[in-house]
Amino acid sequence: MKYVIIFFSAFLLVACKKDQQTVSSSAPVADSLATVQDTAKTEVSSGKILVENFPFPKEIKECSCYFAKNKKDFEAERYIYADDAGKTAYMKLDGKRVAMNLISSSDMEVDEELNKEIENDNYKISVKGKKIKHEEALLFEGTLTIEKPDGTVVTMPIYGECGC
Repeated sequence: MKYVIIFFSAFLLVACKKDQQTVSSSAPVADSLATVQDTAKTEVSSGKILVENFPFPKEIKECSCYFAKNKKDFEAERYIYADDAGKTAYMKLDGKRVAMNLISSSDMEVDEELNKEIENDNYKISVKGKKIKHEEALLFEGTLTIEKPDGTVVTMPIYGECGC
């Protein structure tokens, strides 16, 4: 009987140590995976819509409006929106470069505010801004709102200019 108690005690001791090793070794792996994921994100991602920077569109030849997330990104030419001030707007959404039709646009020379509506089958975009400076080009600060048919809505700040 004495051997049975010793054997059972040894079995419990080994089993408890194995559980502790498993728990302690899995915790750092989860932490390091989370850190890698956080540092890998370099684009603006909100909700289910990924908004990425893109180079200025070659299709735009004359008058245009183009915006970044903020003044620093604007000065570094990291644009998230551009349009030809007439018919077509360009963005990089969910990993794809998209060209969309402008539905309506305010007259920026007359108004102190900027309002644009853009739409295609996958996105409805609204650009709203207030004029903050008038030189050769008009500088604006405002918001960009993107809606998907599934109800996902993302709103982000923008900074940029419109001019010819």
